[in-house]
Amino acid sequence: MTGHYIRGMAKDTPPRWDRKMQQRLARGEAAALGELYDRFASLVHNTAHLVLENQEAADQVTREVFGYVWENPDAFDPRQEGSMRSWIARLTRRQAVHRLRQTGTREIAERGEGSTEELEQRVRRAAVAARADYIVTSMPAPLRKALELAYFERRDYRQTAARLGVTEDEARRRLRLGLQLLSTAHTRPLDGPPPSAHGRSR
Repeated sequence: MTGHYIRGMAKDTPPRWDRKMQQRLARGEAAALGELYDRFASLVHNTAHLVLENQEAADQVTREVFGYVWENPDAFDPRQEGSMRSWIARLTRRQAVHRLRQTGTREIAERGEGSTEELEQRVRRAAVAARADYIVTSMPAPLRKALELAYFERRDYRQTAARLGVTEDEARRRLRLGLQLLSTAHTRPLDGPPPSAHGRSR
């Protein structure tokens, strides 16, 4: 059972939709960008807002991320990212963290508020929160539901197993794997700087 869930989270060959979307974007199909936006805009905006806690800044990051994807569809490498969804989420975290660091640095310089060390702690907390949120929403539904029951609804193993209709051992396995996946939000290094916005010319 555990192996099944791990494979579900692995960076396998991207689904057909991802490949076709990348090809359509590379051909400059505006309709493809619209479809991509419809599918992932809420993910991008919610992630940016989680990091920046500012509606206007999240709006700006959303525009920047989709602008980058439109100009640089070939930057998506399924061998590295696994899926277009995970690639876009990572681009968003990087861009939002970059903007948060820029804003914080400016506040330190202009107002003398805070310190560089405090800013970096704030940046790391925001990045970890955004990554953890993505991991939870992306994990297979059985794992996500087990975590929600145990940690948000405060159910014990027996109650979780009963609600899910599985054995107590299976409930434990799901919780263990869910927590292992969630722990990577804290152990992975911060995403690097945002990629260059330069892409193909239209």
